[in-house]
Amino acid sequence: MEPANRKMIRPSGTAASRPPVKKQVPPDQTNAENFYYLKQMQAKTLMVIVLKDGEMLEGVIEWYDRGSIKVNREGAPNVLLFKDNIKYMYKA
Repeated sequence: MEPANRKMIRPSGTAASRPPVKKQVPPDQTNAENFYYLKQMQAKTLMVIVLKDGEMLEGVIEWYDRGSIKVNREGAPNVLLFKDNIKYMYKA
């Protein structure tokens, strides 16, 4: 008996027939920074802000935007800081 030419039929649910799944791009912002600033502003928490040059400022965050924060200081002028110049900050 001679073998007949048979066509291979794949089930339609195989991985070869589905388009490849693309990885989702992570979001640009997680809103964690916004949440932290809002929490400190509402509580009027006294913050210590250390700049990249080592200078330390102490005050309460009045407002913030994408690139800067405004700090109200007692006994010193209020200051607008660019976020790029901030090394880190913590609660006083």
